[in-house]
Amino acid sequence: MDSPTAHNFLFLFPDQLRRDFLSCYGATFIDTPNVDWIADHGVRYDNAYSASPLCVPARTALLTGMNALRNGVTDNLHALRPDYARSGIRTWPQILAAAGYYTAAVGKMHFYPWDARHGFQYRVVCEDKLWSLIRDDYYHYLKDRGLRKLGWREYGEYLDRKGVAHTDVPWEHSWDRYTGREARRFIDTHGRDGPFALMVGFPGPHDPYDPAKDFPHTYRAQDMPAPIPAADSHGGTLRAARIRSRAGMGMDLTSYTVEEMLDVRAHYAGLVKQIDHEVGELIDALRRNGLLDNTVIVFATDHGDHLGDHGIEGKATFYESASHVPLLVRVPGREGGAACPDLVELRDVTATMLALAGCTLPDYADAQPLPALGLDGKPPRSHVFGCLTQSWMAFDGRHKLAKYSGRAGPGEAHLFDLHTDPDEQNNLLASPGGEAAAVYSRLDAALTQEIMSSTAFAMHDRMPMPYSMSGGEDAAREGWTWPYPSPASAAAQVGDPY
Repeated sequence: MDSPTAHNFLFLFPDQLRRDFLSCYGATFIDTPNVDWIADHGVRYDNAYSASPLCVPARTALLTGMNALRNGVTDNLHALRPDYARSGIRTWPQILAAAGYYTAAVGKMHFYPWDARHGFQYRVVCEDKLWSLIRDDYYHYLKDRGLRKLGWREYGEYLDRKGVAHTDVPWEHSWDRYTGREARRFIDTHGRDGPFALMVGFPGPHDPYDPAKDFPHTYRAQDMPAPIPAADSHGGTLRAARIRSRAGMGMDLTSYTVEEMLDVRAHYAGLVKQIDHEVGELIDALRRNGLLDNTVIVFATDHGDHLGDHGIEGKATFYESASHVPLLVRVPGREGGAACPDLVELRDVTATMLALAGCTLPDYADAQPLPALGLDGKPPRSHVFGCLTQSWMAFDGRHKLAKYSGRAGPGEAHLFDLHTDPDEQNNLLASPGGEAAAVYSRLDAALTQEIMSSTAFAMHDRMPMPYSMSGGEDAAREGWTWPYPSPASAAAQVGDPY
């Protein structure tokens, strides 16, 4: 068993939070002083990306330290295999628990089933804001007070206002307020019992965009930053697919006006401000219990939100709005206020927490410790590779190649130079040839290699003979069977199949 260091971990994880709605990342229309405190006392990662910018894939990559292809979860309708432990996979909470940490998850985790623990010993569930039928802890909390969750169809205005909604649930009983209060309860009750690792999954600012009416901070549409327009050079297939998808639930994105987008942004900003308030109260809880100087604080999110950028809403693309995420890490005793420009991935948080705890990263994981924290690890990433069921991405810090499936028709590919085109308006593949062709070839080759490598590992559980087809007399006799699943560690020992 690895021995824990003296550090506790507080992992703050709001759902679907854009980095440019935080003042520590340059937002001027909103003030987020409590999140900023983490940046001022820690490291702000300016090039952090969610390689699978969708709720369940991003969270499963964090849980396992493996990319979406390796762990098999590339869609919100996928789940980590129930027998993952039999194939030698351990989640980061399981590893920390084995090392003596008390592991806790409060709020949204988006597990299947929703009340699974996956290594968390303490669990308070306040699930996804669109999963209104789930009878989680928050459901019972509301019911005891004569309140209830509303399904998105019950808001009435949700479809017409592209996700904006209003609720009569007061701020004191709202999703994120409940989650923050339950997290503080854990700190007050268990924080001094020994090292803990607490993950706080705020359900907001995910839609419905429903900030509490009685929260003191509200925002006006006219004060919001303008959305990035849809560009003709992108091809239109991706946006058309999003329009079809939303039409199936009754939302008309063909008429998604700038005014509607700004209205969405104002309500989204209200939710961000409410989460910032909870962050401040959690920091105060650590301070009140004498734990602040002994606790690593991580702030991140699973992905962003388009909020009208490129004429769409939601996530699940590799546009900056969805994939470029905030990531802050504060380690006690280390000088704060630093900004790190290196390319990092969300799942690198997993390797970082394990390293700070003195735990060994499993050999099957492809996460790596974050730079700028004094941890031993690999050189900074040269690329971020992304994967969802219908899309792939390769990004080298300047040029980003994204490929999207057309499902029933031709797909769509984007190549952007973020140094000269940070808003991703000019698709270099619209005028092929010259330098764009060379960049495409280089990124496509790197992406292909990554896809091949990850796919090979993903088949580890179906390997009857990890070493050689000619090894072992038992396998040559009638009636031989092989233990299933094969352990993940065997994948690292595979020889040349030829």
